[in-house]
Amino acid sequence: MKRVKGRAPLSVVVAIIGGLALAGIIFTEDLRGLTEVKEKVTDKEKKRTSLRTVMRTSALLSADQPPPPAVLSVEPATATPPPAPKMAFNATPVQRDGWYWAYDRSKKLPYTDQTCPYVDRQDSCQRNGRPDSDYLYWDWHLDDCLLPRFDPVSMLEKLRGKRIMFVGDSLQLGQWLSFVCLVNSAVPDTPGAKSMERSRTLSVYTVKEYNASIEFYWAPFLVESNSDRNIALGAGGRVLHVDAIEEHGKHWRRADILVFDSYVWWMTGYRIKSVWGSFGDDGYEELDAWVAYRLGLKTWANWVDSNERGLGKGRRNPVLQRKLADPPTGAYRGSGSDRRMMEVMSDVLGRMRTPVTLLNITQLTEHRVDAQVSVYTETGGLLVTDEEKTDPQRYTDCIHWCIPGVPDTWNRLLYATCSLASRLSQVTSTQRNASPLVTSGSS
Repeated sequence: MKRVKGRAPLSVVVAIIGGLALAGIIFTEDLRGLTEVKEKVTDKEKKRTSLRTVMRTSALLSADQPPPPAVLSVEPATATPPPAPKMAFNATPVQRDGWYWAYDRSKKLPYTDQTCPYVDRQDSCQRNGRPDSDYLYWDWHLDDCLLPRFDPVSMLEKLRGKRIMFVGDSLQLGQWLSFVCLVNSAVPDTPGAKSMERSRTLSVYTVKEYNASIEFYWAPFLVESNSDRNIALGAGGRVLHVDAIEEHGKHWRRADILVFDSYVWWMTGYRIKSVWGSFGDDGYEELDAWVAYRLGLKTWANWVDSNERGLGKGRRNPVLQRKLADPPTGAYRGSGSDRRMMEVMSDVLGRMRTPVTLLNITQLTEHRVDAQVSVYTETGGLLVTDEEKTDPQRYTDCIHWCIPGVPDTWNRLLYATCSLASRLSQVTSTQRNASPLVTSGSS
């Protein structure tokens, strides 16, 4: 059951702030229900055999701990009634009481960091010498809904003649690479069938047969800053132009689907040097992260509202992704994010004229610390050495994720959302003269 966001007659805008997002014509509240499920999982869950190991959301994995060898929660077979059939992932609201990760060694991997030539060295855990592979075989499930698998051919059909652009930081770069590898698994290796152009600011993967473009644009704050090109400045030297976004936005306008992500770079622990108006970098004011974040998000929201009908070939609905690494100081359980930052995000989104769908992947990601790159990565352009691995406190990367791995699940949700948007778009176009659907993005 794989469906993805179809290409609506408009572009799709996706905003990511610690999670995952996608746009098209979408039931905003229904999709929020999908990913903002409460952390608790119903005890009714059923696991079939020892071939599948269920990891409830309360069970955290560690990087050096293999998957549990047996079913963690199962009722006696004699006392367990046949489970109710799961509902298909669709636009009808369903009660989502829980979710879980399930281990399935029989799962076929669509690609590896050896078969996909585009995975960055930083994320290539297997190529970098990681000795185990169990982290690759966990699947994310909803208790009462069937989540479609990522179907690369179906996704390419939805992208035929279109551009999808991922905008954000290095976590967003990882999701883009995962998306490219998933799609690339269905593209033949014949000369001219596909191409990849990488640069510091804009990277583009194209599939000739579908005239489809899958792009990544580097903008870790979404708004402009003096460190957009000069990462070496470090957190202490950054100055954000919290009311300026056009230098980036001019590259986004012709995209049909936009997926945004911005959170981690705001959470450095430093007060953020911010300027606005005609003040230069020297006229900055130091603001708490959540204050600067509000100003920056409002600038982004205003840009989306102003360009909602000018993106791509038609209109689109923004989607906000939430994608986080380890919970920062001040985080609250089950969110992996700072409460004030999340309140700011909700408030800004709630005031937007353009409907925005938020896919919150933070909670499901929090429980997969086993899939972080850890010490199987590079630093300063060099692989972490065996000697450095003996000092994990210093050399462990707890921000980025192995590819393949958890980012594939983010894209599975993105795909499911795209499928839903595609179906809603078709229904909207065939019922244009009927009573309006109860959707958030069909204006």
